[in-house]
Order: sequence, then structure tokens, then C-alpha cells
Amino acid sequence: MKRLIECVPNFSEGRDKAVIDAITAAITEDTGVELLDVDPGEATNRTVVTFVGEPEAVVEAAFRGIRRAAELIDMRGHHGAHPRMGATDVCPLIPVSGVTLEECADMARGLAERVAAELGIPVYLYEAAARKPERKNLAVCRRGEYEALAERMGTADGPDLGDRPYDEAAARTGATTIGARDFLIAVNFNLNTTSTRRANAIAFDVREKGRPSREGGKVTGKPLKDEHGNTIMIPGTLPGTKAIGWYIPEYGVAQVSMNITDIARAPLHVAFDEVSRAAAARGIRVTGAEIVGLVPKRTLIDAGRYFLHKQQRSTGLPESEIIRMAVKSMGLDELKPFDPAEKVIEYMVADKSARSLTDMTCREFADETASESPAPGGGSIAAYMGALAAALGTMVANLSAHKPGWDDRWERFSDAADRGRALQDRLIALVDEDTAAFNKFMEALAMPKGNDAERAARAEAMQAATLLAAQVPLTTMQTAIEVFPLLLDMASEGNPASASDAGVGALAAEAAVQGAALNVRINAASLDDKTAARALCDKAAELCARAVEARAQVLNTVNSHIIEP
Repeated sequence: MKRLIECVPNFSEGRDKAVIDAITAAITEDTGVELLDVDPGEATNRTVVTFVGEPEAVVEAAFRGIRRAAELIDMRGHHGAHPRMGATDVCPLIPVSGVTLEECADMARGLAERVAAELGIPVYLYEAAARKPERKNLAVCRRGEYEALAERMGTADGPDLGDRPYDEAAARTGATTIGARDFLIAVNFNLNTTSTRRANAIAFDVREKGRPSREGGKVTGKPLKDEHGNTIMIPGTLPGTKAIGWYIPEYGVAQVSMNITDIARAPLHVAFDEVSRAAAARGIRVTGAEIVGLVPKRTLIDAGRYFLHKQQRSTGLPESEIIRMAVKSMGLDELKPFDPAEKVIEYMVADKSARSLTDMTCREFADETASESPAPGGGSIAAYMGALAAALGTMVANLSAHKPGWDDRWERFSDAADRGRALQDRLIALVDEDTAAFNKFMEALAMPKGNDAERAARAEAMQAATLLAAQVPLTTMQTAIEVFPLLLDMASEGNPASASDAGVGALAAEAAVQGAALNVRINAASLDDKTAARALCDKAAELCARAVEARAQVLNTVNSHIIEP
């Protein structure tokens, strides 16, 4: 999984386009991040910028944006409708894929230390990066806003980093709040009513804050207070959510508008079901949902798998089908078309110019293999044979999960299909990895060799590339071996009508192992380290022997299902 994080800094300038453009240019120039959105607000005098990329690139881009904002924005003359404390008011790092929230918190602390040390900007740490529990709440960090900063600095209420007596530099830049939080999903649930009051009632039923407790339990009763004079609240049923009800004239429906601030505690599909339940209790139906902005792919994958599971259907399906199930189950396309390519953050940032072997059609892949180029070659074909073997095992599992009369066994076959999909994905990735390893060798071969130092560097690079060219097919062998237990299981317990497909899968899996072994051996032979070369070849021989035995076991089982005419 590609490592991606998102950053959504809020800058205290929403009116001067030249300043906004200069800040976004600093973020994107030579950093490798992708700018997804720039949303300036004149009344708030604030611009929300959204960009995404690999973690190191995003952190560097965030630092550059903060630095440029400090150069261009003077907080001493800033006024706007939105709370603010500094030129860069808040800067959260958000995990998208392949990165945990804890890792983002560590990155945020590192960014904060650099901002304080190199730029002299006072920094508060919030959310997952907070050093003090109470500062997890952004409002606590921003208490009193920019105007209170002079009183707070140099006290126990001062910033976590860069604290000092208030000076002219701090007066100009203000303070910045840096942290890490999970992805926030903005979603509107469509209701078959035009009543804002009823939509609000549903929102109060589910949102974490809930609703005020009132005298006599009546909606119009006086709010009850505790001994400290605070309103007593009745919590809602969905943690990590904020929600209100409103009416949208454009669509002619009322909606529950929700921000899911903790998708771990309130996944989108859970929120959908809970809003549907609360609406039904009031005689109202949720007819669909509208996602505002982008969502992480995992949100839709989790939702699709959830709804498939509720229908007792196999979840070992292609990613596109799982996402389609999520879209249709929650009516994400009710009000307007829902295109995952424009709504899923990973798809938005994918390099569409780079076309891999596995993006090709079957004919294109075959033609590319048949061309005069030495890559793709046997290693990539072996990996693809393994992927096809896993695909056949997955197919038998999916067919078995839907076999009439086997309804009580659907989950057992769904689990098998999930294992098959995981193996297929790993082997598909190895198709391109094998060709990439060959290209590494060709790059090393093309290195200069004019003097002793260049010749030594070239030789070292060639040996490293040769070792990689042997290790990748060995990984293909090890992964393809894992397909055999799935195939044997499907041949033994799966739909008998598909037993022959498991047999073909076994033949393909053995071809993957035996074919990849040839690549291991031919590359190991060129290694100067003969001990390492021998170890690679011995491991390959062991895996080949296991493949022969496993293939025979699967075919014997398959043949037991076949009655000769």
C-alpha cells in the first residue's frame, strides 16, 4: 500500500489572491505533493488548503507553506469572522493510506519542532500530537485567539514549543497549532422529508454531543443544569460525530449534515445505518447520502465489505465491485453521479501518466512480452501465472459461497476468497516488480566505467541489481506456494462443478514456481557471493519440490470428482 498523508493548513488570509497564490506555490514547488483544493473565504479572511503526498514530501511542503505565510501575513492587522491565532492558524496531518495516526502524530511533533526552531514561531500541539490531554481540543489551544497570545506566552498556558516573552516577531506571526487527526468525512444524509425540525431531531439523536436534557422530558421544557450551571446533555449514539439538520432547496429535501471526526469509532457505513435507524424511529427514511469532498479508499472498501457481509455474500471481489456495493448501498449517487476517480483520495493522486504492465489488456501484455524488448520476460510471466492461479482459487470460493443449498457455508468460502484476493494482489504486484528489477540491472550496466572508482561503483551496483533480480522471483515462488492450500481446499470442499478450475489453478501455480526458479538460478549464477547464491538456489529447489507434491495432491483430488464417460 502506497504511503500517503493529507495536510489541511488554514492560513489567515482569504482576500489577497497574490498572497494565497504565493503560499500555495511554496507548498507545491519541487515538493512532489498534489494540491487538491484551495478554498478562500472573504468573510472569514481565511484560506483552507488541501494537499496530499508521501509523508516526507507533505511535511516538507507544510513547512514551506508555514514559512511563506509567516513572511507575507502580518497578524497585527488581521480581522475575520473565523477564530484564529496565527498566520498559519492550524496545520493537521492526516493519515490516508499505509500510515498510522500515531506515525502522523510523530511527524507533526517533528514539524512543530522545526517550525519553532527555524522560524521562531510559537507552536501549540493538538489532537493526536498533543503533549497535554486538554490540548487535544483545538479550542483549548486557541483560547482567546491572537489577542490573548501576549498574556499566554511565558506562562503555564504558553505554547508547547517556541515559548518566550511576547515579542515583535510573535506579534507578527502569531502562534500556530500543529497536530495529527484522522480523516474527517463530511457527509449529508438525504431524508424523505422537507422538515428541518425533524432533520435536526435525528441529528441530535445520533451526534456525540446529543441534546439538552429538559424539564419533564419535553422538547419545549427548560434545559436542566448541573451544580456548576452547565447544561446537562443527553449524549447521542454516534461517537466522534457532529451533526445538524437543514433543508436544501436545490434538492427539495432535508438532510442530516454530519462531520465524522473519528472514522475509527464511527465508520461511514455505521453512521449511515445509525442515521437510518434514528430516522425510521421518527417515521422517516434515509434515501441516500452525499459525500462532500474526498474520502479515503478504505472508507468505501470497509463499507462495501460490510454491506456484502450483511447480504451473506462473499467479500473476495475486485476492489471496484466492493466500492460499487458501497455506493449503491448508501445511495451515494442519488443526488448526483458518484465517480470514485473524483471522490477517492488515492485515485485522485494516482500517477495516471505511468502505465504499468498490469494496467495493460491481456493482448497488450502478450504483445509487449513478444516484442524485441527483453522485459517483461519469464519472471513477470511466472508472477502472472501465479496471480491467475490465485484468481482461479478465488473464483471457486466465490462460486461456492453462492451455491444454492450452501447458505450456511457462505462465510467460510468468503474467507477463502479473501485469502485468494490477497495472494492475487501480491502476485500481480510482482509482475511489475520483476521487470523493475531487470531495469535496475540495465541502469547499473549503463553506468560509466572510465576510471577505477567508476568501475568499482558500477560493479557494486550490478551485483546489487543481480541480487535483487534473484530475490524478486524467489518472492514470487514463496507467494505462489501459498496458493496451493487454497486450491486444495477448493478442490476438496468447494463447488464440485468447479473442481477442474482448481486443477488448472494448480498447474498454473506450479508453472509460476518452476518458472520463477529458473530466474532465481540464472541470476544467482552471476553473483560474486557464492554462499548467497547457493542459499538462493537451495531455497528455490526446495520450493520446486513442494510445488510438484502440492500440484499432484490437488490434481488427485480434482480427478476424484471427475467421472470418465
